[in-house]
Amino acid sequence: MPASKRDQLLATAERLFYEQGFHATGVDRIVAAAGVVRMTLYNHFTSKEALITAVLKARHERFIASLDAAAASASPGQVTRAMVEAHGRWLERYSQHGCIMAKAMGEFAEHGTEIHALAAAAKTDLLARLEAAVKSDELDHHEGLARRLFVVLEGSNTTVALLGVQAALADTRAVTDALLAAARSGIS
Repeated sequence: MPASKRDQLLATAERLFYEQGFHATGVDRIVAAAGVVRMTLYNHFTSKEALITAVLKARHERFIASLDAAAASASPGQVTRAMVEAHGRWLERYSQHGCIMAKAMGEFAEHGTEIHALAAAAKTDLLARLEAAVKSDELDHHEGLARRLFVVLEGSNTTVALLGVQAALADTRAVTDALLAAARSGIS
C-alpha cells in the first residue's frame, strides 16, 4: 500500500533535515522531493516548525520503540547491554552522520526553544531508559552508571560521523563492557 501524503512528507522531510539541516532545507525543497504541492504540506502541517516537530517526534518514537523491544527481549541481567546494542543498530541503520536530535538542539538553541526542548526531552528519555535498564540489571547501586553509559552513547552519536560506524561501535562496546564489568565487580 502506498504511503499517505503525510507519511511521504514526514519521510522526505526527515531525510532532508538530517542530510542538509533544518534551516538549510526549505519547504519548496521538501514538497518537490516528496512529489506534492505546497498546499498538501500545509494541509497536514501548519508550518515548517510543525513539520520539524512531527519529524522529531516520529523519529524518537521509532528509536525508543527499538530500545524498548531490545529491553523486553533481553535475558535477565542483560537489559543494559541489549539497549546499548539496539542503540548501535540504530546508528548503523539511521544515524551514520550523527544524531538528528543533537542537530536540532544545535540549530534551535538560540531560537526555536520549543524544538530545542523537544530534542532535549528525547535525550532525557534515553537517559531515563538507561536508568531503568541499570536498575533492572540490579546495577543501580553503582552511582552514575546510567549517566556514564548515556555519555558513551551520546559520544558514539557524534563520533560515528568522524570514525565511521564500525570503529565508533567497537569503541562504544569496549567502554560499555568496562563500565558494566566495573559495576558488577563493585568498582566505583
